[in-house]
Amino acid sequence: MGVTAGPRASVLAVDAGNSKSDVALLAADGTVLASARGGGFQPQRTGAAAALDVLAAVVERAWAQARAAGVAPGGVERVSACLANADFPAEEEALAAAIGERGWGGAVSVRNDTFALLRAGADEPRGVAVVCGAGINCVGMLPDGRTARFPAVGRISGDWGGGMGLAEEAMWHAARAEDGRGAPTALAGALPARFGLDSMYALIEAAHLGRVRAGWRHEVTPELFAVAGAGDPVAAALVEKLAEEVAAMAVIALTRLGLLAEEAPVVLGGSVLAAGHAALDAAVTARLAARAPKATPRVVTAPPVLGAGLLGLDALGAPAAARARLRAAYAGAPSASRPSSPAPST
Repeated sequence: MGVTAGPRASVLAVDAGNSKSDVALLAADGTVLASARGGGFQPQRTGAAAALDVLAAVVERAWAQARAAGVAPGGVERVSACLANADFPAEEEALAAAIGERGWGGAVSVRNDTFALLRAGADEPRGVAVVCGAGINCVGMLPDGRTARFPAVGRISGDWGGGMGLAEEAMWHAARAEDGRGAPTALAGALPARFGLDSMYALIEAAHLGRVRAGWRHEVTPELFAVAGAGDPVAAALVEKLAEEVAAMAVIALTRLGLLAEEAPVVLGGSVLAAGHAALDAAVTARLAARAPKATPRVVTAPPVLGAGLLGLDALGAPAAARARLRAAYAGAPSASRPSSPAPST
């Protein structure tokens, strides 16, 4: 009596961010056969080889799960990897070659992780995405493979915004407000209070001497939005400036791809843009409505590994039913997609 072969994995989807990495093994029909999560991908800090070692451990956990479920062993047809810190095509090519040497599958494609966000939020590989988490980035793509992108490596590439940048700006304004060099702002009291301190001087000293809790900058940005929402003009100006940066990147990417005059999605994601800050949502939407009126902004919080998987299925020429099946598998995520807040009426 013959042994029935188990299902076969065709795509290894990888979304590797600074803080965590998600891996999924997919069948050609879009079925998720196994998945795993592990540590972040930080080649700029650890070196590419060590960063890929971390990723390899996650891939192996996914394969162990797949084998236990009866998935046929062997490499996949396509490795679709969307990686943080792959900011230039040369870095993508080098990482693709290094992944190829690991023997995870046949053809390997590596893209910056913002492309995963874009594909997760777009019905086809067409449109623009802006991510604002710890940093800020924007990419665009067309079905024929053309892309638009920014270096997005910090201030040296003209970037402004992102959670870490906003935290620094909030601290800067709060410090100057307290000592008299700058305009008054409620940030001067709200930021130290967040950490149980009574002054910006105390917070600055604690931060400088390492006496404030780890990851403290991540707590500054939500406080900035809270103060802005209460009507503080300094904090509100920072929110407006971020909205301007988001809209500017999106409009430029749409223009480069010839999409400015066409209906096209503008996918917004990352911890800052997906947090539901009403003032930021409205400001971004208003600017896009004025400068790219046919663009459709939407906030996406589905796991970006969905986008990496869809890109892999696209490369295989998978039918629409396969892509729909994969989307359905991630429909239980907190919120796959929501329209950006409408602009306030005038």
